[in-house]
Amino acid sequence: MSGNPLAGLRVLPSVLSAAMLHLGTELESLVRAGASAVHVDVMDARFVPNLTVGPDWTRAVAGLVHEAGGAVDVHLMVDRPAAMVRAFAPHADAISVHWEADPHPHRLIAEIRELGCRAGIAINPGTPADALAALAGDVDYVNVLAVDPGFAGQSFIPASPAKIARLRDLLPAAVPIEVDGGISLATLPVARDAGASLFVSASSIFGAPDPVAAFAELSAAASA
Repeated sequence: MSGNPLAGLRVLPSVLSAAMLHLGTELESLVRAGASAVHVDVMDARFVPNLTVGPDWTRAVAGLVHEAGGAVDVHLMVDRPAAMVRAFAPHADAISVHWEADPHPHRLIAEIRELGCRAGIAINPGTPADALAALAGDVDYVNVLAVDPGFAGQSFIPASPAKIARLRDLLPAAVPIEVDGGISLATLPVARDAGASLFVSASSIFGAPDPVAAFAELSAAASA
């Protein structure tokens, strides 16, 4: 991995909305256009009402992305993340697990780091920012869900910016805030101004007629 995939203002295309039969071509185009990190949403149909990809599929994505010098950010939306991190860690540069899904987050964070990945905590819209106060100094990043997780294409929850701002107050300055869900040209600036620096976008990129152009527009908005 070249550099820090969590440093600076970055838009992370989420392959949740990608056309699977054309994923390789689309990812190659996005990486060439400057996508330095790609987001992989893993769902188990238990923690969230959807079932997506597994370690083998993630390995295929990682091979293409790493070869191009990019990084892979895996978001485990699963009921038992501790049972899965070892399967995904060889293909990931960063892994976020849900605060709501494991009663021992400190242990899990330590394990993710021992496996060579940056460790993040994700929180659902219904979880208050202050729930992470005890973890503020122990995580590499926080992933704020701005929609109820499970499906792409949902609307950005209006209360999300206030939550991001509260987290920005709680977290050390070096810990980035990632926002996942509902990111578009309309919502990205609001999330950025609240204190986020990593912006995960699925349908706004892969659902656009020209994913590369959509990525470029979002990246320009992130750095504006």
